[in-house]
Amino acid sequence: MATVELRFSALPEHVRTARLVAAAVARRSGVDEAVLDEVRLAVGEACTRAVGLHQSGGITAPVKVSLIEEEKQFSIEVGDEAPRIAPGDRVPGSGDIDMDAEEDEMGLAVISGLVDDVEVTAGEHGGLIRMTWPTTPPATALG
Repeated sequence: MATVELRFSALPEHVRTARLVAAAVARRSGVDEAVLDEVRLAVGEACTRAVGLHQSGGITAPVKVSLIEEEKQFSIEVGDEAPRIAPGDRVPGSGDIDMDAEEDEMGLAVISGLVDDVEVTAGEHGGLIRMTWPTTPPATALG
């Protein structure tokens, strides 16, 4: 199992780099070419979401992206350190909670529409989106 890890400052301009690296590693791992656009879009959405959560929460920790090559599958994990709160709770200085929650749900809906196998976990220490795609082994040349 090979893993590539990225950590980047929670700035929108770094999302593009994460998308490009994810697509390159997915291609190398054997993800079908027809699915690579979905990989790029899903990673972009997950990273944009994490950047937004960090910025709105004043979190200076980097966004974490793990690209994991396993037998017959390729996974991408995008982690943030934004604590989640119970519905109805207010966090001082957090602005419009309802608007943030609505944008968050929209981002998750887009990711779910792009990726068949997606897991979202969240808690007081942050969240993680794990997206998984099937891979095909590379064809070996006979000769």
